[in-house]
Amino acid sequence: MAANPIPPTSSLPPLKGLPSCNFAQINQAIDNLRAIYRAPAALSKPTAASLKPKALPKHVIHDTSVPDSGYASAEGEDDDGDELVEDTEEEPAFDIDILRSDSFEREYAIRWLTGFTARSDMWVYASDDEAETDARTWLVDAAASLLATFAGDDEEEDITRTFAFPTGRGTGTIHVELNDAPILSDDHTSVGLQSWGSSILLAERMCLDPMAFGLASLRDGRLRVLELGAGTGLLSIVAAKCLASSTSTPTIVATDYHPSVLANLRENVKTNFPPSSGVGVDVLPLDWQNPVYEGPFAEAFDVILAADVVYHPEHARWIKACVERLLEPNSGVFWLIIPIRPTGRHEGMSKTVEAIFPRSSSVEARERRELAILEIEELSRHQGVGRADEGGYRLYRVGWA
Repeated sequence: MAANPIPPTSSLPPLKGLPSCNFAQINQAIDNLRAIYRAPAALSKPTAASLKPKALPKHVIHDTSVPDSGYASAEGEDDDGDELVEDTEEEPAFDIDILRSDSFEREYAIRWLTGFTARSDMWVYASDDEAETDARTWLVDAAASLLATFAGDDEEEDITRTFAFPTGRGTGTIHVELNDAPILSDDHTSVGLQSWGSSILLAERMCLDPMAFGLASLRDGRLRVLELGAGTGLLSIVAAKCLASSTSTPTIVATDYHPSVLANLRENVKTNFPPSSGVGVDVLPLDWQNPVYEGPFAEAFDVILAADVVYHPEHARWIKACVERLLEPNSGVFWLIIPIRPTGRHEGMSKTVEAIFPRSSSVEARERRELAILEIEELSRHQGVGRADEGGYRLYRVGWA
């Protein structure tokens, strides 16, 4: 049994690398899942003496699958994962209760177990050793048994989350109520049904100093705000509440790609802005890969917001193309915050952002203005906020340089 349970996204070996995995590696992965989800241990476990483990070279496997359009985790039963290495150092301990309640990690574990049992033949018979083949067969049965315990669980229910953000004026608090729906088990692109740590931290900062984020009426009385990959809509709703006392009516548009996410987003907007409030947020679909710049998207936005929206290298490229088209060409600012995940399949996503968006210092000598990173701020993780695999956050201020 694992001494310090590790998040499934960081510990489960990629399914396409199964033929290279020995019994000990898969057994350790399944033991780790049992430790997290309090599953009973399997009976009649083979003894180590009956096995002849193979020495495996360390190697990295990169996911080369076609990325998902819009705000998507790019994960599924057939994905590779980021890497497969033998453990040489002790993994950091995570709060087991937080890890166990993380629906994203739970769904990842279920998809992995489903894929593992479906591909069991190719793994079981990859060994010519009869004893190890028998042990692998036993482990496949153990995985199927563990998967059955998930199937017997009660279905997850929607959760209402309430946030109270202090304002920098010290005169009040901005209250937000959101519905966090379970991630759909048959569609990994529905991660926007839940609120993530990045959006909570950025929302907190926006409430403390709205003007620093451009949330103030412009000289002509107009202000247009856009959120990309809005998910539950926290940033859009907070922006609208920060501007509620404005002398003019701002235009705030929250966008996402997944139909279920958009439906939940509309309900969250209704909850926070009843018709009598006179304040609102427009909810519209936007596909980053194939955007349509019509209607509200035919006019530039002064402020663009995005939180935890980069799950594949192509996402950063698509986002930049959208922002280049949608950001006001003189003083517009794009705020992007992403989590720093030191392990797992999403490790290093911040590097893709910095590979696509140049630093402002590197474009100063160019004749044509272009989008560039004006400032980067490192944020530490807050207690009780964010997923177990998030080590901190990186906030980017992007504008024209």
